[in-house]
Amino acid sequence: MPLLAVGLTATLVPALATSTATAAPAAFPSASSPAGASPSAGKDALHRYAQQKPRWKRCEAAAPAEFQCATIKVPLDYRKPGGDRIDLAISRIRTTAPGKRHGVLLSNPGGPGGEGLYMPLSMAESLPASARQKYDLVGFDPRGVGRSSPVSCGMGPEEENWLRPYKEETFDDDVAWARTFADKCEEKAGDVLPHITTRNTARDMDLLRAVLGERKISYVGYSYGTYLGAVYTQLFPRRADRFVLDSAVDPERAWRGMIQWWAEGAEPAFDRWTAWAAERSERYGLGDTPKKVEGTFWDLVAQAGEEPIDLDGQLVTGDDLRGGMRAAVFSPRSATEAFVELKKAADGKTVTPEKLKAFTGDEERGTEGEAVETPADNMSASFWAVVCGDNSAAWSRDPESYRRDAIADQGRYPLFGDFASSIKPCAFWDRSKERATEVNNKVESLVVQNEWDSQTPLPSGQALHTRLRGSRMVTVLGGEGHGVYPSGNPCADGPVNRYLLTGRLPAKDVTCRATAESNAKARQNQQEDVLPGSPLPDRAPDRF
Repeated sequence: MPLLAVGLTATLVPALATSTATAAPAAFPSASSPAGASPSAGKDALHRYAQQKPRWKRCEAAAPAEFQCATIKVPLDYRKPGGDRIDLAISRIRTTAPGKRHGVLLSNPGGPGGEGLYMPLSMAESLPASARQKYDLVGFDPRGVGRSSPVSCGMGPEEENWLRPYKEETFDDDVAWARTFADKCEEKAGDVLPHITTRNTARDMDLLRAVLGERKISYVGYSYGTYLGAVYTQLFPRRADRFVLDSAVDPERAWRGMIQWWAEGAEPAFDRWTAWAAERSERYGLGDTPKKVEGTFWDLVAQAGEEPIDLDGQLVTGDDLRGGMRAAVFSPRSATEAFVELKKAADGKTVTPEKLKAFTGDEERGTEGEAVETPADNMSASFWAVVCGDNSAAWSRDPESYRRDAIADQGRYPLFGDFASSIKPCAFWDRSKERATEVNNKVESLVVQNEWDSQTPLPSGQALHTRLRGSRMVTVLGGEGHGVYPSGNPCADGPVNRYLLTGRLPAKDVTCRATAESNAKARQNQQEDVLPGSPLPDRAPDRF
C-alpha cells in the first residue's frame, strides 16, 4: 500500500508533560485542528488531553496489587480534538528498581481487535529480572476494543463467520452476507468505526506517552502489533526508543494482502508436511512419498465433502478440513498426529482429543479476569474497522472481482486460496477517512521472525525489515509458531534482551536455529486462529 503518511510533516504541539519529568513536544498530524477553527484551537484541545492525570487503582481484587489500571480520554477524531471523546483503558506495573528505571515499555498482543490491558502481567513473567528493573510495563486496550469504548456491529456468531470458501452456488449468498455485515456496522456504529484505525491507535499511544510524561516510549508488539509499532515509528519517529516487532506484518500488504498471505504461505508449509509425514510412513501410514501423503489428504477432503466427519458431535466437512489444516501444517508433527486422528474418526474409530488440538484449536481461549462485559462481536467489529479502514483502496468495490480472484487462487493455492480471496465486508465498507500509511523510515527497531509462522510468514517479516531501514532482524530457521519472544532459545531471546536492556541493536542481522524445546512450546500453544494475527495464546496471563 504505497501511500503517503503525514507523520514526518506533523506540526508540533506544546509541552504535554504531567509528571516531574519534562516531556518534549508531541507530534500530531497537521490536520489535527477542528474544521473551520484556527490551528491553535486544535493545539489547545490536545494540550488539555495531555494534562490528564490517570487515577490509578488496582485492576481488580483478584489481580496482583502492583497491577494498576486507569482510564483516560482521547479524541474520537484527531482532526477535531475538541469534538467527541472516547475512553482508553490503560494499565501498568511499575519498575522493580526505580533507581534503574529507563522509561516505559508499551506492548500489544496482536489483532486487530486484541485486548492489551493485561499485557503487563504477561510481560512481567516473560522479561528477565534486569529488564523488569528498566521499565514501567504499560498496557492498553486499543480504541474500540475491550474496555476502550468497545464497538459492536450487533452480529451473531454465524454472521461473524467470514472464512467462506468460494463455491459458485453460494457466492451470491456470500456477497449478500458481506453487504449485510457492512450495512449493520454502518447502522450500529457508523459514527465511530471510521475512526478505529491503526493511525489513530498510534496517535493514542503518543498521547498516552505525553500523559505519562515521557519523552519516548519503548514497545514490544506481536503480529498486528508489529504493524501498529511500525506506523508509530512513521508518524512519530523521534518518540520511538526501543521497538521489538515480533512476527511481522508486511506493511505493503495491509490488509487484503495479509489475509491472502495465509493461502500463499500455507503451500510451502503443506509441502514440508507431506515430506515429513512420508519419511515416517511406517509410523503414521499416510504414504511413503510426499505425493502419496498429498493424495491421502485430498481423498479425506473429498470423503468429508460427501459425508462430514463426526468429532464428538462436531461435523467436519471437506472445507473445514482444508481450513483447519491450513494452520496445522506449519508444525508437521502436530499436523500429522491431528490428521491421523481425523482419518480414524472418518472410519468410525475412537480418537485421542489431545492430538486434535492443532486442528480444533484451544477452547479455553479468551480474555482473563474481565471485569466489564464487552459486546460479543467486539473483536470482529474492531477487526473489520481496521482491516477495511486502514487502506480502503486495497479493496475492490466490484463483487465479481472477488469471484475471479477466488477462482484463480483456488487453483494457485488449493488449500486455502479461495477462503482468502473471496468477498469480505470491506467491499461495501465506507471509504477511509484518511490515507494509508507508507512505512519507510530509518528508525531503529528489532524484527523477530520464525521461519514457519502460520499467520505472518517469513517473507512478511522480511518485508517489514526492508521498509524499516534502521532495523535489524532475528530469523529463527526451522522455528514454528506465531510469536518468537521469549522462546527459551538463547540465540533468539538474547538479542531481544540485550536490545531492551542497552538499546544496542545487533551489529548485523542474526540467524538462529530452532531448538526442540522452542518448537515444542510452539506446538503446545498452537491453535487455529480466528483472525489473522489474533492474540497469542501464550501471551495471556494465567487465570486469577
